[in-house]
Amino acid sequence: MHTNKNSHRANRKSDQKPKDKLQKLLAQAGLGSRRKMEEKITQGRVVVNGKVATIGDRASLDDKIIVDGKPLKNQAVTLSRPRIIIYNKPEGEICTNSDPEKRKTVFDALPRLNRGRWVMIGRLDINTTGLLLFTTDGELANRLMHPSYEVEREYAVRVFGEVTDEVLAKLKEGVELEDGFAKFNSVRFSGGEGRNSWYHVSLSEGKNREVRRIFEAVGLTVSRLTRVRYGQVNLPRWLSAGKSEELAPEMVNDIRQTVGLKRYYFPKGLLGKLNRKSK
Repeated sequence: MHTNKNSHRANRKSDQKPKDKLQKLLAQAGLGSRRKMEEKITQGRVVVNGKVATIGDRASLDDKIIVDGKPLKNQAVTLSRPRIIIYNKPEGEICTNSDPEKRKTVFDALPRLNRGRWVMIGRLDINTTGLLLFTTDGELANRLMHPSYEVEREYAVRVFGEVTDEVLAKLKEGVELEDGFAKFNSVRFSGGEGRNSWYHVSLSEGKNREVRRIFEAVGLTVSRLTRVRYGQVNLPRWLSAGKSEELAPEMVNDIRQTVGLKRYYFPKGLLGKLNRKSK
């Protein structure tokens, strides 16, 4: 029987998995955010098919990929479904996986995963409390943190000092910090008297200690700082410090769409189970 060699080659080609940017592939495999994966590639810690990878390389799970000396297939967790949890961070916890000084970290209280790992979306300093998001999807985490998507964060701030109309104007116009210009999207008074007042402020960046530094630049001291919103996710009033809660599938899809990711089609049985659990 005569066969067409070209058709065989075409079939073999069609069977191959499409190649993605390497950092995207590693993030989707659950190894961390895309930014972290870019750092690993830049540091020469990723090898593809025997060659040290560079930024811009593409790969698929059909390739032989080594990360930090270990095969990707032994580390990767192809996501069965994207998950997001909210966590109410107490004061004194640090935003890292482990701490040489043995201080408590935000990961200590998170629910354990049978597969994959929690990727933290943004950070809060040790003295800042409130909303933290974690996801099993590294690509989603990367987009929610990336400045180009301008995901807004909102904070409740107690400040010590006199907040005059001139000071409020400066906060809204913006100030020059050591690492560039910074401003709040909004500033509104929310309570308090005298030299101890509460304000709600919002901004679309995630620079280190940015909220505190903006207030310091206009001569005010932040005595309490709590993140109350990240994008469309609000910190529930009923969620006590140190506790977490998983978001319902519909909310996960809403968040995915705001940063340009496709909706995930949750299996119907799982969807009902998760929705009941989230109530």
